[in-house]
Amino acid sequence: QTYVNNANAALEKHPEIGEDLEALLADIESIPADIRQALINNGGGHLNHALFWELMTPEKTAPSAELAAAIDATFGSFEEFQAAFTAAATTRFGSGWAWLVVNKEGKLEVTSTANQDTPISE
Repeated sequence: QTYVNNANAALEKHPEIGEDLEALLADIESIPADIRQALINNGGGHLNHALFWELMTPEKTAPSAELAAAIDATFGSFEEFQAAFTAAATTRFGSGWAWLVVNKEGKLEVTSTANQDTPISE
């Protein structure tokens, strides 16, 4: 709740930029400098954690056939993807996140962000 409250407090300073958090983070350079870092930290923290909790499940799940095929094509196997993801997560100094993303070229990529940064902003 603190992430949401702090992001909202920052956005209240510039109501003209709107409240679509994903759109704002996707164009982070357009955010006024006086609230940019607060939005990265708190807006990113909210989005990152919301996605994390949405994906957590007590059920063992497997990737869809389409995702599994893309993982195999990119990494060679699901095990190789797991190794790349684990490396991204465990070599991040300090706090941060490991991600499987679709990059600007439309390809799967494992990446890592510091603190509450989100790949949406990159």
